[in-house]
Amino acid sequence: MRFLKAAAILAACCAAVGAMNQAAQAQYRAERVVSGLTLPLFVTAPKNDFSRIFIIEQRSGTTGRIRLANLPSYSLNATPYLSVSPVTTGNEQGLLGLAFHPDFLNNGYFWVYYTASNSANTLARYQANAPFATSTTANAGSARTLFAISDPFSNHNGGWIGFGPDNMLYIAMGDSGSANDPNGNGQNINTMFGKMHRIDVDGVDNIPGNDDDDGVIGSDLAPYTSPPDNPFAGAIAGRDEIWHYGLRNPWRDSFDRVTGAMYIGDVGQDAVEEVDYVAPNTPGTMPGDSGYQGGKNFGWRCMEGNNCTGLSGCTCGSAALTNPIWPYAQGASNCSVIGGYVYRGCAIPSLQGNYFFADYCSNSIWTFAYSGSGTVSSVTARQGDLAPGGGLSVTSITSFGEDAYGELYIVDQGGEIYKVKTDAAPGFEGPDCNTNSKPDCDDIMDGTSQDVNTNGVPDECEVRACCLPSGDCQDLKPSACTTAGGVSSPLGTLCVSNPCAPANEACCFADGSCQELTSAACITAGGTPQGSGTTCATANCPLPACYGDANGDRRIGLADIAVIIQGWAQTVPPGSGGDLDGSGDIGLGDIAKVIQHWACCCGGANPACGQPGDVTGGTCNNP
Repeated sequence: MRFLKAAAILAACCAAVGAMNQAAQAQYRAERVVSGLTLPLFVTAPKNDFSRIFIIEQRSGTTGRIRLANLPSYSLNATPYLSVSPVTTGNEQGLLGLAFHPDFLNNGYFWVYYTASNSANTLARYQANAPFATSTTANAGSARTLFAISDPFSNHNGGWIGFGPDNMLYIAMGDSGSANDPNGNGQNINTMFGKMHRIDVDGVDNIPGNDDDDGVIGSDLAPYTSPPDNPFAGAIAGRDEIWHYGLRNPWRDSFDRVTGAMYIGDVGQDAVEEVDYVAPNTPGTMPGDSGYQGGKNFGWRCMEGNNCTGLSGCTCGSAALTNPIWPYAQGASNCSVIGGYVYRGCAIPSLQGNYFFADYCSNSIWTFAYSGSGTVSSVTARQGDLAPGGGLSVTSITSFGEDAYGELYIVDQGGEIYKVKTDAAPGFEGPDCNTNSKPDCDDIMDGTSQDVNTNGVPDECEVRACCLPSGDCQDLKPSACTTAGGVSSPLGTLCVSNPCAPANEACCFADGSCQELTSAACITAGGTPQGSGTTCATANCPLPACYGDANGDRRIGLADIAVIIQGWAQTVPPGSGGDLDGSGDIGLGDIAKVIQHWACCCGGANPACGQPGDVTGGTCNNP
């Protein structure tokens, strides 16, 4: 389920940016990011570890090493992450494979495949030193061997290991070597040579390192079991570990991060190299069920690519054989296929869905897209596109690799790691809606941004209904809504379907009182709306006239008579001072107004009148 969720998010990211290469052909390059290595052979990273890549050095003397490079600087730690010794020193021997548990950041477990000093093909489990997500070394004393299979020859060891979408560990093992598979291992389902194996390293509790890993509580068997849905598991004749067979030297294999399909680069004998393809297995199916993909026979030693080898004991052309999706001739320069990956990174959307592979001898790099039904399309030579320039060159390619983002690397046996990049500014294609100099897809993948609706667009970059203080609604990004003083609605809501509730505003009544109501409610109540954004604290609703009030205390009585006497017979602007009758002078007419409204209380500022609008006296507000 974890794989399916991650694949859905990644597929959405790809869809969001995948059309960007339609306008113009993008330019690519291979940029050297690490140098100074000894026989590098592989690059990988734990799931969700976005700050590191791990590099296999095949051997230095009799020691194979795992090196750690820090991202984004690609600085190489001087101290190896792990040294495995002694390993054998044949051309195809040494430390060959590395796979991190899908939950490595929490449990620290990883597996290595190497040829031991006695030439045995060996699979061993190690654990990192704590804290697993940041430690720079592994615990060399934690080694636990799962199997060590004696090999009579020094070549065709295979050695790729990796976890599939089902969280099972897959192990690619060659036919044991020599030429033309003299022991017939490829077609012999009772030997582990010439196979793709599939094992469960977690046990029933789905946690590695516990007592149930070997399937028997209280026993000290090798810490793995064979899943019951393997094609030869249980009472069925054949090795329980086998998933596919008929392989010669499967050198570098992978799973498509989005579809779960498996790609196998199988090295040929003298004539044909091949890339094999297996559709994703339908979870829960068993041998014979529709959608079950285990038990494929790729034909070796009877078939080399699509060609019949003519070797003894073989029947060619059987419908039970699985043909490669892309065979190619060895010729004068090609000699050994290097399997790769379907590009699923974020930085170069124009390469989405392209499977990268190479040839060790010719230094050629190609891509194709799987078209379905065992066919490919858009086969493209890429070595020209990926020329690094600056006097550098990519030669003796031993592997491809991915970091946790799904970005692609090329491993040069001469001691260098190159990253596949684009010349597009600012170093990647595609949108950067939050302008943090990272592709949006990377932000979603590493948790910098959320993508609740899994549409490949960071949530903070999606507009949604914003209810402004005025009560108006605008479709804005959350940041713009906050700046405007509004409140964002949930993701997926827009103003057309989520109108904001009308905002309250100051409502002034005839008696000078104020209430905060919606405009409609104010009018219904007989008030006057003061406009969006207003409050009673700032509205200054006008008080009603208070006739007979000469001193402004809104209470009519002796104090007003005193004001009139003080200004007696003076000429003033009409209506000012003690001029209550509007005659322009102060006298008997004004005294008459006070007497007319005697003892009135108009409300307002005088506490004796009570709250604003508390009008007594009957005639206070009438001339």
